[in-house]
Amino acid sequence: MNLRKEKGNQAEQFVCHHLSNNGFTILARNYRKRYGEIDIIAKKNNLLAFVEVKRRDGQYIDLAEVITFSKQKKIISVAKEFLSTHTNTISYICRFDVALVGTQDDNLQVRYITNAFTADE
Repeated sequence: MNLRKEKGNQAEQFVCHHLSNNGFTILARNYRKRYGEIDIIAKKNNLLAFVEVKRRDGQYIDLAEVITFSKQKKIISVAKEFLSTHTNTISYICRFDVALVGTQDDNLQVRYITNAFTADE
């Protein structure tokens, strides 16, 4: 496995742990369809969080540069497919979050952004 993929997996695992510590249940990791992928899908009560994880070591990068409009559309499309095939009649509140993972003093840190973007057209 290459170093970039390994760091990405480490960041996703770190965010899963962060979410679990905050009462979420992880439903899926790397949920992939032909038109895109969602890194983490987590549930807490009637809230579904679709989480994009980005690992950045070094200088902070603006969120707008990390999650482009095109990337948002792909995530939203995959989320709609997930909802159509994995949920029953229960109404869920859906949220699109971004977790920016970096290092500080050789320790992983997360900057978790709730409602980073919306599916509003």
